[in-house]
Amino acid sequence: MDVLDVMRERSNVCNYLDMPLQHGSTRMLTRMRRGITQEKTEALVNTIRDKVPGIAIRTTLISGFPGETQDYHEDNLRWIERMRFDRLGAFTYSHEEQTHAFSMEDDVPAEVKEQRAQEIMELQGGISLELNQAKVGKVFRVLVDKAEGGHYIARTEFDSPEVDNEVLIPTKDNYLRVGDFAEVRITEANEHDLRAEVA
Repeated sequence: MDVLDVMRERSNVCNYLDMPLQHGSTRMLTRMRRGITQEKTEALVNTIRDKVPGIAIRTTLISGFPGETQDYHEDNLRWIERMRFDRLGAFTYSHEEQTHAFSMEDDVPAEVKEQRAQEIMELQGGISLELNQAKVGKVFRVLVDKAEGGHYIARTEFDSPEVDNEVLIPTKDNYLRVGDFAEVRITEANEHDLRAEVA
């Protein structure tokens, strides 16, 4: 946990952590050989949030792992709702050779895997929208990545390139350089992106 102290104390370290937790159901975590339970996962995330207030946590989940029942999936959804991750991706299970899970029966139909992944992402979409809307009116330091389509495309310290939120700043009446930092005020928010003006 020393890294959390460094993140909290140093302004040159991003308050962003990627934790590929894979599932929220204890029964599924056991089948995945993750060595952790739902309760321990929640305690860990709460500890991280206590140690580094305002940290953004991203996770990745798998839908349709062998043995995943509807009950386990629903337990996963309830857990996601409680945890309110800042960023979350969901992928369907793929039966790969030379993995522990390959010895298990790939017993969740492809269409069910897809439906469950979609339900996860729909739930997370609502959470993401709420978290983003809470940023409206606030000022953030962003890194300008590029300019296209009449906007500078930037990101906060809470966003990894290509996978997380983008901050869109109009190029009209603004001059920002790619690779520079800028202070911006969030003016609009949707599920995935923020719009801003130079503060």
